[in-house]
Amino acid sequence: MNEPGAGGPGRGPRSLREAWVALAGLSAVFLFEMLDNSILNVALPVIGRDLHASATALQWVTGAYAVVFGGLMLAFGAVADRFGRRRIMLIGLVLLGVASLATAVVTTPAQLIAVRATMGVAAAMTTPGSMALAFRLFDEDGLRVRALTLISTVGLVGLAIGPTAGGMVLAVAPWQVLLLVNVPIAALAFFCVRYGIAADDPAGLHHDPLDVPGMLLGTAAIVLTLLAPTLFVDQGAGSWAPWAVTAGAAASVTCFVLRERLARHPLLDLKLLALPLVSSGLAYKAATGLATAGLTYLVTLQLQLDWGWPPALAALGMLPQVVVLIAGSPFVNPFVRRVGLDRAAWISAAAVVSGLAVHGLLGRFGYPWVALALVLVAAGMRVVGVVAGLNVVRGLPGNRTTIGTALVDTASQVATGTGIAVTGTILALLFTGDLTASPWGPRQTAEFHQAVTIAGLTLTLVAAALVGWGFVRTRRAAGVRAATPVNDTVPQDA
Repeated sequence: MNEPGAGGPGRGPRSLREAWVALAGLSAVFLFEMLDNSILNVALPVIGRDLHASATALQWVTGAYAVVFGGLMLAFGAVADRFGRRRIMLIGLVLLGVASLATAVVTTPAQLIAVRATMGVAAAMTTPGSMALAFRLFDEDGLRVRALTLISTVGLVGLAIGPTAGGMVLAVAPWQVLLLVNVPIAALAFFCVRYGIAADDPAGLHHDPLDVPGMLLGTAAIVLTLLAPTLFVDQGAGSWAPWAVTAGAAASVTCFVLRERLARHPLLDLKLLALPLVSSGLAYKAATGLATAGLTYLVTLQLQLDWGWPPALAALGMLPQVVVLIAGSPFVNPFVRRVGLDRAAWISAAAVVSGLAVHGLLGRFGYPWVALALVLVAAGMRVVGVVAGLNVVRGLPGNRTTIGTALVDTASQVATGTGIAVTGTILALLFTGDLTASPWGPRQTAEFHQAVTIAGLTLTLVAAALVGWGFVRTRRAAGVRAATPVNDTVPQDA
């Protein structure tokens, strides 16, 4: 499916240079998403001392943003498809700037958590639209891949330099500066999106009424699903709270599905999820989220707790992943052009799963195996982050692109939380004693190695099944495209 660019059919920009203003704005939006939590994590001890915050309050300084962001993406994706992607993004950027400015007057942990939750709302309004607007800006898939690669590279650079930059800022300025930096980023993004991207054509918007009950149920389902892993890791599988929240999440998901099947104008037409390109892209993103979250969590614990590396050295130990994520950008477009979007998606997702398998089986035998796992995961994630999302948008009708990108982000967020929950629960069940107390005895070391292997291979099997499913659906999509002419407004049958 090809949707006309901003200038109308056949009049989209013919190069990235022609669209540099728009791409600068969309890159700034993605930079905010990637930079935000990474730069703030460095300041948590300082924030704790300055605001006299408890460990739980500090957890929610970052957790409130993530939960609100993940929970509202689908709702705002649906709103943007009805009222204009550009319009909703501009409103979100104004909200981001105002919320960031409010940091200057924060005096209590509760106030900071409220600011972070508001910033999560702003992120939910802006982030899904960045891919949707980049997609409709260009007429050709090749330019779309290059544009999304550029946007994601800017964000990944922010993710990589965030902790270092945050530490340098804290040496000379108060912690509030780390959030106030969002103000110029939001202003730049607002200016570039406002003047670089044309307003949405009403003919390309979705005109059905909003499904408010579906929005509420969908938000509740995602919020509870994201909250449950945090409770499992913090309170353990023996506590009642994680299980109660998990039951609430399951009930919310069930009610949401029933609502969407029965509603005349559903928030999310479940038939769209059965479209081959959509289901395959979401499967690849979910597999990548599971594998990446599991590997990052396990390697972090291994380097610092098992091998006794200090935090600075452990940060250097993650360097292979950072280097590949940043330096791999020039290779994404040639690789995709050589093998095609469909093959690039499943090959890159398989690389991520292979990296997790390498760590689960061989990571205990030395750092070279850990480095290899990090490289495989980073290389695969670098490609799948672009092509899987693009495939989802390609597979949807033109008036559903924003909720499609929201689905991609939601699948990644939920899979990430699930990966951490599974890993943390297996560690809690198999490891006796305090995980953070050192040094470990021989028995605890053996228990940790066993838990890492079981957790890594469990996630590998689940992620591999998702990749296999995605591969089957990709083949199905290729068959549908070969047999049936593509219609820009009506999806092909699943």
